[in-house]
Amino acid sequence: MPRTFVLPDLGEGLVEAEIRNVLVKEGDVVREDSPLLEVETDKAQVEIPSPFAGRVEKIHVQPGQTVKVGQPLVSFGDETGTSAPTRSAPAVAARAPAPASAERKAPAAPPVDGSPVPATPSTRRLARELGVDLRAVRSSGPGGRITDDDVRGAAGKPAGAAQPAAKAAAPAGPAKPLAAVGLEPPPLPKFEQWGPVERQPLSHLRRTIAERMALSAALIPHVTHFDKADITDLNTIVTRSFEAAKQRGIMLTLTSFLLKAAALALQEYPQFNASLDAGAGELILKRYCHLGIAVATDRGLIVPVIRDVDKKPVMELARELATLAARVREGKATLDDLRGGTFTVTNIGALGGTGAIPIINYPEVAILGVARGREEPVVRGGQIVPRTMLPITLTFDHRVADGADGARFAQAIIRRLEAPETLFVEW
Repeated sequence: MPRTFVLPDLGEGLVEAEIRNVLVKEGDVVREDSPLLEVETDKAQVEIPSPFAGRVEKIHVQPGQTVKVGQPLVSFGDETGTSAPTRSAPAVAARAPAPASAERKAPAAPPVDGSPVPATPSTRRLARELGVDLRAVRSSGPGGRITDDDVRGAAGKPAGAAQPAAKAAAPAGPAKPLAAVGLEPPPLPKFEQWGPVERQPLSHLRRTIAERMALSAALIPHVTHFDKADITDLNTIVTRSFEAAKQRGIMLTLTSFLLKAAALALQEYPQFNASLDAGAGELILKRYCHLGIAVATDRGLIVPVIRDVDKKPVMELARELATLAARVREGKATLDDLRGGTFTVTNIGALGGTGAIPIINYPEVAILGVARGREEPVVRGGQIVPRTMLPITLTFDHRVADGADGARFAQAIIRRLEAPETLFVEW
């Protein structure tokens, strides 16, 4: 029987992906780890490498098709064209069951029987980028799976280092119905009776955004607090430091200061750095601060995540933000770039506007929206003076916090923006 490669478990609860591009054709002879397919998940575009070396006997999918985890993708024979035995699922898709014991086991020795090394697609790509032979790596993951940290360890890299980027997406495929959330909408009228119309299929990402926004709006009772921050002094510092930062390869913008101010305020009000487990009646307080930043792309709004924002200097945040936003806009973000966020910041200031009410990025419980800062007349010491005022909106889950809590948290952010020296202590 042929060896059949199925869509592997991509992690983070992802259950399906859309095929964007098939990089091989039937009859091709491929090497293990050579590019096989490009897929788009709910979070990113990723390239899936081949877990086998051999001849492609049958391709089970086509561009635009949505497939579930465990669904066949490609079947292989050996390089001479004869069919080879089927490998077990853990060796193919790295979906091994969790160990029965919670006790940590010693790293497993690499396979010696010629079978594919159990590793996820992102781990295989990381190994290629770092020049690591997976067959020489000792595994520490469940079921003998090689983890990213195993690969980094073999390459002499620190654990938790950034993964390489995935390839850009291919054009979107045909549409499928959106998942229903809440009430079923009534049927649409026949718009053709009033004039010509055109139907355009939604991309996989656009469908995902629509479903997530509908889910958040249906599940979470949103409440929004409006306020303004006087960023005159902060704006002066940013302007004065811009050229010096640019010479160091850093694009200094207001957003990095917003991230830092929000992270420090979250330490003071941790209930906004949480998720609600409604079924258990518990609030899950996260003792880490990974902030999402909404990035507009030609494919839609994507929210990459910067980790440990509370522990990083502003200049480091600015450098990381610019690099991350560029990867997202180029369609090269990895799954790890887009998951694990605890709180989101969306800054529409570059596009104008006087304010907006963003929808919470479920399962987070709050999101900070920022519009364009403008010079306004403000009364100070009995005198009318020009000050740069930044409109902010804090939208949060009313089940988790009351209006007074939201107002205090917003003020904690504003206090730090209005006292920029608190944000520059690491310089």
